[in-house]
Amino acid sequence: MEFGIWGVDVEKVFESEQVNDEIDEEINEAINEAETLEFELSEGLRLDVGVTNVLGKSRSFVQDLIAKECIKVNGLSKKGNYKIRKGDRIEATIPIPRPAAAEPENIPLDILYEDDDVLVVNKPQGMVVHPAPGAWTGTLVNALLFHCRNLSGINGVLRPGIVHRIDKDTSGILVVAKNDEAHQSLAAQLKEHSMERFYLAVAHGVIHEPSGTVNAPIGRDPSDRKRMAVVMHHSKTAVTHYKVLERYKDATYLEVHLETGRTHQIRVHMNYLKHPIVGDPVYGPSKNRFGLKGQLLHAAHLGFKHPRSGEWMRFDTAVPEVFADFLKKLRKD
Repeated sequence: MEFGIWGVDVEKVFESEQVNDEIDEEINEAINEAETLEFELSEGLRLDVGVTNVLGKSRSFVQDLIAKECIKVNGLSKKGNYKIRKGDRIEATIPIPRPAAAEPENIPLDILYEDDDVLVVNKPQGMVVHPAPGAWTGTLVNALLFHCRNLSGINGVLRPGIVHRIDKDTSGILVVAKNDEAHQSLAAQLKEHSMERFYLAVAHGVIHEPSGTVNAPIGRDPSDRKRMAVVMHHSKTAVTHYKVLERYKDATYLEVHLETGRTHQIRVHMNYLKHPIVGDPVYGPSKNRFGLKGQLLHAAHLGFKHPRSGEWMRFDTAVPEVFADFLKKLRKD
């Protein structure tokens, strides 16, 4: 069975590399965690001049904020030469400064495979993949830099080697590029959808169809910028395939295959089907009746062509202990 938004099969017209989704999310996270100030300015004063005086920053810094729509007048974006009117309320969002580069940290890694080109790791639930607002340390990147200094530099000093990522509270397999040539090859496989990515998940409710496809575009939730949602505008094509493995009294164990790789894709699509992932703190029920610390979603399988040899590489991992214990309880009920 195939699901499209409002029953429509959406054409693939918004294709882009997954890294662009990740950069978009990082920018939104930075804005979400930024300092926001509200104040008034003297009538007749230019907006950029007045804000510069209040913030004590350079004119160029303030003009950059205005260009990025971080300065609002009565909730609306204005140009720097806007003349202040009586009663105008100014809102300035100041991004939190970020470190120049990620630092190595001695954090244990569960390495499944490593050679001169790639490293395949099994990420635990609760670990952020790369430094970002709210998590500048303790990330997978910090651990990778301690383990091996030679990582690709395509994604910059805060995300060296990172070709794709999984959410903080999703566990499972990631491939890391150790040089730019490997990175380019792996990124191309992601874009062409030739890289295999299968997940295991437990969803709320009983899914009666043996399998299905969700073809519904994903973009920023217009009512909450911290969430993603199935939306028609300012969105990107997202395709998720699923297969039922087991059914329980009020839950379903699934194998999920990603065709595209949008931010929170599986979580958003399952919520769209009214079967959110169990334990999901963002898209699941507001009451966490099982007391889980994150969603039961595990990147269990990864397959790709080795960037240098062309050999097909296949990796599989079992679900973490908390996931396995939850399945045992479901099977007893």
